[in-house]
Amino acid sequence: MSQRKVRLEHALRETLTELIAADVRDPRVHAPALLTITRVELNVDMAVARCYVSIVGDDATRDAALEGLTKAAGFLRGPVARRLQLQHAPELRFAIDPGGDMADKIAAILREDEEKRRS
Repeated sequence: MSQRKVRLEHALRETLTELIAADVRDPRVHAPALLTITRVELNVDMAVARCYVSIVGDDATRDAALEGLTKAAGFLRGPVARRLQLQHAPELRFAIDPGGDMADKIAAILREDEEKRRS
């Protein structure tokens, strides 16, 4: 993987975190208790950025927040390009990070095992 791609993915994650907190006015995006951009993956030609988000909340809140982010993706492209001084901003695609769900499931399994061991 090229060093430039890695740097750009990190810069995109940081920039999107700041822009979502400051500039996105959609109440669906700010409804969850916690919304975090966990990682960004660029495709080979760096034209598409898949942005993985972790959203704390119930399923309805999570779906609404993801829908709000998808709606705001076009709005965020311009500020991202200006801040990172890119001639062509990548298309932003938001998706739920599966790692967070796996961590919750593993934690639940560990708690269950601990309770079984105690009894």
